[in-house]
Amino acid sequence: MSQFRTLVESFRTGRMDRRTFLAAAAAIGAVPAIAQAVAAQTEESSRPAFGAEDKERGQDGRLRVIIWQAPTGAASHSALSDKDYLAAAPVIEPLMHYGADGSLIANLIEAVPSVESGTLAEDASWCDLTLLEGLLWSDGEPVTSNDITFTWQWVTTASNAATSASAWANIESIEAVDDRTVHVTFANPVVTWFEPFAGSYDGNLYPAHAFDNDPTNKNDAFVTAPLGTGPFVIESFVAGDSATYVANPNYREPNKPAFARLELKGGGDAAAAARSVLQTEDMDYAWNVQVEPAVLQQMVADGSVGNVYAAGGTTVEGVNFNFSDPHTEVDGQRSQKDTSHPIFSDPAVRQALSMAVPRQLIADELYAPGEEPTSNVLAGLASFDSPNTSWIYDLDAAAATLDTAGWTWDGEVRQKDGVALEFTLMSSVSSVRQKTQAIIQDSMKQIGVRVNIDSVDAGIFFDSSAGNDQNFYHMYWDADLWTNGPYSPIPVTWMNRWYAGPDGENIAQKENEWQRDNTQRYRNPEYDAAYEALLLETDADAALEGLIALNDILIGDVVQIPIVNRSVGTYALANRIRNENLANGPSFVLPFWNIANWNLNDGFDPL
Repeated sequence: MSQFRTLVESFRTGRMDRRTFLAAAAAIGAVPAIAQAVAAQTEESSRPAFGAEDKERGQDGRLRVIIWQAPTGAASHSALSDKDYLAAAPVIEPLMHYGADGSLIANLIEAVPSVESGTLAEDASWCDLTLLEGLLWSDGEPVTSNDITFTWQWVTTASNAATSASAWANIESIEAVDDRTVHVTFANPVVTWFEPFAGSYDGNLYPAHAFDNDPTNKNDAFVTAPLGTGPFVIESFVAGDSATYVANPNYREPNKPAFARLELKGGGDAAAAARSVLQTEDMDYAWNVQVEPAVLQQMVADGSVGNVYAAGGTTVEGVNFNFSDPHTEVDGQRSQKDTSHPIFSDPAVRQALSMAVPRQLIADELYAPGEEPTSNVLAGLASFDSPNTSWIYDLDAAAATLDTAGWTWDGEVRQKDGVALEFTLMSSVSSVRQKTQAIIQDSMKQIGVRVNIDSVDAGIFFDSSAGNDQNFYHMYWDADLWTNGPYSPIPVTWMNRWYAGPDGENIAQKENEWQRDNTQRYRNPEYDAAYEALLLETDADAALEGLIALNDILIGDVVQIPIVNRSVGTYALANRIRNENLANGPSFVLPFWNIANWNLNDGFDPL
């Protein structure tokens, strides 16, 4: 990052103006939001709206979407996986959006805070936010500065178990200047000052009046019937199955949305979802079609009614190790944080298994061009993709590592001290994931490791309910295979997935209803200290170096086996829908962020 550091120094000493600095930062691959945070400015950016301005609200009839991981809720601050964030996005909005390139876009506020306008401190210790004039909630109540204050209070109230709490935790106070403006003071100046207010994961605004202006009111009914400022309102919601939305009559742009109704179907699998768009024409949009490229291409050719699009991505498909023991019950729960996994507690085992995963084969056979093998948990952006790591596929080296560690052959499976080198690899139902599991199983068999593969419906695997012991939060298995990626272009708080915290308080356990991000039960004091230091970082260059350092700790400790840097934004779209307005991007940009501007292509009639 020495190039970026040089640019920062030139800008801060006046040798380079703001426009030149931003252009030069972009040229070396710096994320726009990072460069803008350094400059304490943001270039003007906006949502794509091709054909949208010529429409009238509701004139394009029905929009049909399928999310094959069926949503169980539609309230973003309580969501635990993308399926629920997606269900919330048409209704609940952030103050600022992330553009597909990582830039900040004013959404519910008049402008992104900047030093130039006097609305952002030079050291990012405070900012002012001014809501759009005349902004209404979907029930017609006015949106006021009190709603911003309330959202912060609700999210940071521990009993609400808000999944976005870490993004808002650095706010010291929010004071109303008037009915539309708040002054935000941060406990510590940080380069990620914008995170609590930006993006469809953490930055969403809640209506104070829906909670009786009581931040201790959890209001469980809000989870499936939220109020929002977005283009749609939920008409009906059946958890784990479907939802219907109608155009919000109080949406701030009177000619939008172009669609009168949004029909969301959940469940099934990725291949069936793709088929419903590309062949049977039952759906207009299918999310995250993780299907072999050859199969998708054949669907497109057979149907001629839609296409498949990929947006690039910052998500990683990988194998996650459970550092606790899922086979021993302690106080009514398995995978209790203070137990040790009988196999994975040996770092030599993790190192050997990492060398036994044929990443290139998996990428070549099961993923599209551009979705390449990776050795990092943070991947896809040059600014945080570590250059310090590497991966190899070497069965001889893997076997030698196990030999040295004392894992000896006993028939077809190695053992040590009476423990067989055998584990279960769990995943969600997906043809790509089941084929990945089979490839891993076959490869590891050759070094004396027995891998038992299992899978469960995605709606169950990614469901966050405390009573569901088959979700990845419980992790009642040895290891699992799935995809995750950062929620911000500077993903500091996302790295808390491996942060244990004091007394393991950030580890998913029965005591916190499994509502914490550290699902692998990983504990490393070095990592925790580095993460806590990064939370206080004010320098963008140092923040990037800190992110890479955290990544390198995880890879050095083989906490995860990253396999492929994939695009979770790959989707199937009917030809009747104008693709230019979808504006998908990295993992921190949800597909429905711009759904207010989706509309029919010319020449197609409404359904």
